[in-house]
Amino acid sequence: MVAERDNIIGALKQCYDPEIPVNIWDLGLVYGIDIADGGAVQIRMTLTSIGCPATAFILDQVTMKVKKVEGVSDCKVEIVWEPPWSPERMPPEGKKALEMMYGGFIG
Repeated sequence: MVAERDNIIGALKQCYDPEIPVNIWDLGLVYGIDIADGGAVQIRMTLTSIGCPATAFILDQVTMKVKKVEGVSDCKVEIVWEPPWSPERMPPEGKKALEMMYGGFIG
């Protein structure tokens, strides 16, 4: 069974920064998903800030949830800082969720 991108995205939508009640996919933190033959997955992502105190928690959460996806044999997460994250990177679903929680226009 080959790991499917949509299922991996579904797993990423279950991962949260404990300080922000929007999942990392809808925050626009995931920059890339590569699936190799054999099911090894490489996730390229960023965080909202370089000094994020939840870095280890988020990375562990991503690795654990993606590894549970059918067809995934391994998961490696690479943190990248270019391009820097900003609210403009968020898809409409993420912006809407933050606007509903905090009021006002996001990005």
